[in-house]
Amino acid sequence: MRTVLVTGPGGSGRTTAAAATALSAARRGARTLVLSADPTDTLGAALATPTSAAPTSVEPGLTAIRLAPADRFREDLAGLQEKAASALDLLGATRLDAEEFTPLPGSHELALLRALRDSAHGPYDLVVVDLPPAPQALALLALPEQLRRYLRRLLPPERQAARALRPLLGRLAGVPMPAEWLYETADRWDTELAAAQAVIEDPHTTVRLVAEPTPAAADALLTT
Repeated sequence: MRTVLVTGPGGSGRTTAAAATALSAARRGARTLVLSADPTDTLGAALATPTSAAPTSVEPGLTAIRLAPADRFREDLAGLQEKAASALDLLGATRLDAEEFTPLPGSHELALLRALRDSAHGPYDLVVVDLPPAPQALALLALPEQLRRYLRRLLPPERQAARALRPLLGRLAGVPMPAEWLYETADRWDTELAAAQAVIEDPHTTVRLVAEPTPAAADALLTT
């Protein structure tokens, strides 16, 4: 599978270029998926077909998805709250309803990373990704490695040797010990981030920079 990441300064036409790349590949016979996390349906406008979080068939061989990070964010946070129920009860915390969860900054980037990871196991020959403008795109592509480094610093693997003692410590202390699910969550996140990082670093992944043919556009690319 090939992955093409399309980015460039805002207003440079990167969404149009991503849509054209996907259409061209599909018409040459490649099973193609085009992804976007833009809150507005600029991808749908470029494809002349409205897109949503549900896979949309644009034409034979071409599927489009416009991610909805808010929905997955609510699901993940509700699941995390359920796993931490004992600790929250101990603290006397009031549970939040799913409708109260609002996406945090970075949720769009995480949704794109998750979609990249999932696309590696999909039935596609080519995945085209309409990335955010170049500065945000660079930060997005570096995110899996950075987050994995943070996880290793916060929860070093060598400390997991003490995991077997935690139930005993919990009984002695007389309070719930949430460390086990915390390590399990960290392991799951590390696995998911590693899968996204593998797609980004794959030799079959390429980046296309889109810019207007003006000096100002060239300067914008040089400063990113």
